[in-house]
Amino acid sequence: MDLTVCICTHDRPRYVRDCLDGLAAQTVARDCFSIVVVDSGSPPSTAAELAALAARHGARLIRLDQPGLSLARNTGAWAARTKFIGYLDDDAIPAPDWVEAILAAIARPGQPPALIGGRILPKWEAPLPSWWPPSLTGVLSIVEHEGGGEYRTASVPKGLEPYGANIVIHVLSLLAAGGFGRGAGRCGESLLSDEEVQLAWTMQDAGFSVRYDSSITVYHQIQVRRMEPAWLLSRLYWQGASTVLTRRALRQPVTIWRELPRRLLVAALFAPAALLPRQSTLLLAARWRLAYATGFIRAAFGWRVARPVAPTDAAPAAAQTETPGSVAKPMTAAN
Repeated sequence: MDLTVCICTHDRPRYVRDCLDGLAAQTVARDCFSIVVVDSGSPPSTAAELAALAARHGARLIRLDQPGLSLARNTGAWAARTKFIGYLDDDAIPAPDWVEAILAAIARPGQPPALIGGRILPKWEAPLPSWWPPSLTGVLSIVEHEGGGEYRTASVPKGLEPYGANIVIHVLSLLAAGGFGRGAGRCGESLLSDEEVQLAWTMQDAGFSVRYDSSITVYHQIQVRRMEPAWLLSRLYWQGASTVLTRRALRQPVTIWRELPRRLLVAALFAPAALLPRQSTLLLAARWRLAYATGFIRAAFGWRVARPVAPTDAAPAAAQTETPGSVAKPMTAAN
């Protein structure tokens, strides 16, 4: 067995059920992969429902009392007993051949991959509103490009990046790189992102193969609440901050200061648009640019989101429990 599938979740058992049902319908035998569900601080009622879902699907359940997506993903990596770990967002439904495509990708001749990002197609809970800016479907974690190749090369479209909703990583390489950065990633109401981008570019800059493969496909359930102006503005604000944190993590501070004057100008020009109600669609093009610029500026001048203090990810189980007979322990992954 070469693959562990990790689903990280917080208080969303309905989506986890759909995700696990998708894994149950794979074209390969169930003993070709294992499943770990990491419950990131869900309330007791949800925790019990998640435990029942995990037991029904033969998945290991790890509960963390401390929330945070990066911490949950790192916990899944430490719990893996396989060479590779495939991460699914809890609202992603894998295509029936998802595992089969992963096993084929990691078995191909040539330089073995350290990280593979896959295709993410939308599964709409409601139609995309007509006011939604066409250039911003990426903030909904949608990747529709068909094909493959190394990221940041001519083999794939410029700007294409991996998303944690559908990503496969060599476990030892992940742990050697320090895991997903704790300074990024979702935590509570924060919509910080790009932790997978930071990891991918760090690996690629170190000479590892980091590539895209559209044959590895999932269907992302786009929630109704995300198709609202207020959510879009919040998401763009946090993306502006995420961009700064990513550049710092990749030791590119010069690019922050080079871009800062433009962001300050945008903020000054579009500041009056902030007076409009957050749910209004008026002047949305100006307002989402203002939101991005505001997040960028605040992060550039040293602001950071407050996060709970936690022990090192080398021993990530601050408070974790599992289904009977399946206790997680920090370990060294299989070669």
